[in-house]
Amino acid sequence: MRSFWGEFVPKSWIVWKEGYPRAHFMPDLFAGLTVAIVALPLAMAFAIASGVEPQRGLYTAIVAGILVSLFGGSRVQIGGPTGAFVVIIYDIVMRHGYEGLALATLMAGFFLILMGFFRFGAIIKYIPYPVITGFTSGIALIIFTSQIKDFLGLPLGVLPSDFLQKWALYAKEIGNVSLESLAVGGVSILLIIGCKRFAPKIPGPIVAVIFGAVAVQMLHLPIETIESRFGMIPSTLPTPSLPAWSFEQAKALVPDALTIALLAAIESLLCAVVADGMTGYRHRSNTELIGQGIANLGSVFFGGIPATGAIARTATSIKSGAKSPLAGILHGIFVWLFMFFLASLIVKIPLATLAGILIVVAWNMSEIEHFRGLLKAPRSDVAVLLSTFLLTVLVDLTVAVQVGVVLAAILFIKRISEVTEIKERRLDEEWSGDGLEGMDDPDATSKKVVPLGVEIYEINGPFFFGVADRLKGVLDVIEETPKVFILRMRRVPVIDATGMHALWEFQESCEKRGTILLLSGVSDRLYGALNRFGFIEALGEERVFDHIDKALAYAKLLVETAEERGRES
Repeated sequence: MRSFWGEFVPKSWIVWKEGYPRAHFMPDLFAGLTVAIVALPLAMAFAIASGVEPQRGLYTAIVAGILVSLFGGSRVQIGGPTGAFVVIIYDIVMRHGYEGLALATLMAGFFLILMGFFRFGAIIKYIPYPVITGFTSGIALIIFTSQIKDFLGLPLGVLPSDFLQKWALYAKEIGNVSLESLAVGGVSILLIIGCKRFAPKIPGPIVAVIFGAVAVQMLHLPIETIESRFGMIPSTLPTPSLPAWSFEQAKALVPDALTIALLAAIESLLCAVVADGMTGYRHRSNTELIGQGIANLGSVFFGGIPATGAIARTATSIKSGAKSPLAGILHGIFVWLFMFFLASLIVKIPLATLAGILIVVAWNMSEIEHFRGLLKAPRSDVAVLLSTFLLTVLVDLTVAVQVGVVLAAILFIKRISEVTEIKERRLDEEWSGDGLEGMDDPDATSKKVVPLGVEIYEINGPFFFGVADRLKGVLDVIEETPKVFILRMRRVPVIDATGMHALWEFQESCEKRGTILLLSGVSDRLYGALNRFGFIEALGEERVFDHIDKALAYAKLLVETAEERGRES
């Protein structure tokens, strides 16, 4: 029990138990302050793009940022609102309002905790790259599309959720572009790009925000600001509370909650892997999922939105000298201090500047080069990539993730089926691409003396539901029914329930034909699986061998015994 719970100990506790050197405090303090400056405009921009008030993004950065660092499995990861959630949040808010979003996020938090306890951390990392690239690129395009209104200062109300309808509306209103908004947004983008290129230690977004707010106030530009659209923002966190809910509403929000949980899991684990690569540390994936679940629960309690690991902010924290989870905790505290002392100034930020920031975020998320590279991949991978991308953009992110994962799973099964072969003894030398494997293998069936009346087939690869049907028709294609059938399984690492069922059916078919079935090359692991299914007892332990030579010797004995009985009769 102790070892089970020990697997989920947060990194913050491990760091504390190992001893926190005083020399690490100042780097953590500086990193926390730096990333908080970056997070301040991003948190509000993500919230506004998601269809909620800007302060909800700040609540999320504060609460989730602290909880992810306290309970997560990564040493230096920064948590908070990210661009990955913008599409799904906007859609949920349009359909169910903020109360529906809060309930979906609450459910997603519990799903994440369960995923961690059931050790899904390692499994999620195997979601195919085309699926991740497809919906990430799709999200980037949708974020870019959603910011055109504020970037151009178009006099539009609530935008439709449909991608094509948005662009149709933009085309209709293109004559009403605000040159002031376009100028402020354009300069903001140039400032962010310029800082990244010429002064990488200076946070570009905060420079853009300062420029935008000063320009609007000094020049009295007729541009929408946070204050003009949303009014003042609170200077402190709200009182913790739970969203109102009903069973029917919770049932309707299950698909959305699963999507939030899956996105949070993928994004946070990808972020943790990036952080490991930059620092040399190793994260605990299952602990990270539990930490993300706790962070999302806490975010909802304080009026926030979904949160996950933020790759750009994590990288900023690491480059600023972060040594421990304390940097992430301090980042959340600093964001709260900014909100407490600077609330009256924060609302002066023009929406065109926030739109410019998100356009840069969308460009960074788009992974255009990776997308182009995947178009040269096998057609099956291209199909998964384009399906996920188009469904994300034109239909719904929830549908896109589900369809993408299902398509990838089907293709994986197909590929495993293709590499798993059931070969007769005359063909065992053809297993390798150059046709030489049988020649190099001292245990190749072609090198063995096989008695008359004995047939040998070999399964090469995992024996599971994708290939199980192939075994059923083997006896039908053999011209003369053999007295003994040896099924070699030395290259079978695993067998599932469907493969086991096929083996049972094959054994029954052998019995009906009067053929004795022997198994050879059965590893200890495979033997254990066959034994648990009851197959060893049904077949007979004496008919299971760990090497082909033993199986052939026994088969020869069986054939000779059968021949003697035939002569006597």
